[in-house]
Amino acid sequence: MKVVVIYSGGMDSFTVLHKAVRDGHDVLAVSFNYGQRHSKELDYAQRVCRTLGVTHDIVDITAMQTLMSNSSLMANSSDDIPEGHYAADNMKSTVVPNRNMILISLAIGYAVNEGAQQVWYGAHSGDHTIYPDCRPEFVEAMQKVSLLANFDPVEVVAPYLYGDKISILKDGLAMGLDYGDTWTCYNGREKACGKCGSCVERLEAFELNHASDPLEYEA
Repeated sequence: MKVVVIYSGGMDSFTVLHKAVRDGHDVLAVSFNYGQRHSKELDYAQRVCRTLGVTHDIVDITAMQTLMSNSSLMANSSDDIPEGHYAADNMKSTVVPNRNMILISLAIGYAVNEGAQQVWYGAHSGDHTIYPDCRPEFVEAMQKVSLLANFDPVEVVAPYLYGDKISILKDGLAMGLDYGDTWTCYNGREKACGKCGSCVERLEAFELNHASDPLEYEA
C-alpha cells in the first residue's frame, strides 16, 4: 500500500515513519514549515529520509503564522516557551489553532495526487488533554471527511492513537531505532533544553523504558 506519513522530525513521527516502512508500505514523507519557532526538526527529518531512501517533501506554509501568532510555538510569537509537564494549563499556549486539520488536509490532497490510500500521523494519548486535534474524536471525524472529500478515498491513520509516548518509544526501541536522529525540543538551540513540555515528556519516556536518551541536554 502507498501511504503518506506526516513527518515532523520528532520522536513520535519518526517511529510512525519507520513503522510504515517496516510494515512494507510504499512511503512518501511530507514535512511542513508552518512558521514554527525553529525548523531544526526539519533538518533531522531530511537526513532520516535521505538515509532511508524515502521520498520526502518539505512544504512551505509559513504564511499561516500571520493568522496564528497567539501560539508560543510560532516564530512571530512574543511568548516564552512554557516549561513543565503537558498536564499543566500553561502548556495550552503551545496549541497552534487547527494545525493538524490543516496539515492532514494538505497531506490528504498529496495522497490523492500520488495515488496513496492512507495518511499516517503521530497522535497519541499523551496529547489528548492539551491538543484537541490529537483526540480520537478528531481523528474519527477527519477520517469521515477524508472519505467524503475526494473521488479516491484516503484513510487517516494514527497508529499510536490509544498509546502514549512511553509505548511509542518502547516500540521504536524494539525496532532498534536511534532516537539521536530526532529532535523534540520546542527550542531550537544547539542542545535540547530539557525543560519544555516536549523534553520533559521525552525524558520521562526514556526513564520509564529504562533507556538513555542519546540527545544532549542543557540541563
